[in-house]
Amino acid sequence: MPSDREKVKMFQRDKIEKAIEAIIEAIGDDPKREGLRDTPRRIAQMYQDFFSGIDQNPSEVLVVGFDENYQGVVVLKDIPFYSICEHHLLPFFGTADIGYVPNGRVVGASKLARALDILAHRPQLQERLTDQLADTLFSTLQTKGVGVILQAEHLCLSIRGATKPGALIVTSATRGCLTRSELLDLVQKR
Repeated sequence: MPSDREKVKMFQRDKIEKAIEAIIEAIGDDPKREGLRDTPRRIAQMYQDFFSGIDQNPSEVLVVGFDENYQGVVVLKDIPFYSICEHHLLPFFGTADIGYVPNGRVVGASKLARALDILAHRPQLQERLTDQLADTLFSTLQTKGVGVILQAEHLCLSIRGATKPGALIVTSATRGCLTRSELLDLVQKR
């Protein structure tokens, strides 16, 4: 796995800056005018943040766990996340609910959120993100069961095309012994 320094080398800021400058020109504006002068640099920095998960392995943040013979379900609810839809390069954002049934080991809650962030910080589809997170947690933690529910607003649906602001897409995935109905029961309780 490349180091952080090597990742910066792989991310080609100069190409992004030139492409954004060309887009500004293509829409009929002047990339040299005061308000737009630093926009290519700012967008390149933003993209570096948005797509920081491309070269990261979410399993790596899940390796630190604790031996614990807990037999119930562990649920982390209402985890904010954002990602970028690969079809329009527009954000989608919402919350994730993650549940798992340990198999002799538990992992810190922050590790679950971090794995979500790594997978979300790539060009994504919500359906794929849901499955990737469930698969990663199930295989890496070797749990008895995993469930993931994502609900998100997609700007490609809210501000263009159908223009339905506030509409949420909900996706879910379960693996092993945890059922969708059991997960839904757990996350709906306050």
